[in-house]
Amino acid sequence: MNKIVNFFKESYGELKKSVWLSKQQMIQSTIFVFIVVGIVALYISLIDWGLGAFLSKILGGR
Repeated sequence: MNKIVNFFKESYGELKKSVWLSKQQMIQSTIFVFIVVGIVALYISLIDWGLGAFLSKILGGR
């Protein structure tokens, strides 16, 4: 039981050492992530469309 209590005390101590992002930094990071995800999704969509069109011509589909 002592090990469990010690674990939680140490965990709480480590959390106090953490440096948390400010609200402005969090908003900027979130916007950046959305932009990067959008760019990657667009890139993958274009590759998928291009390969689909290419294979369609090779295999005689629509």
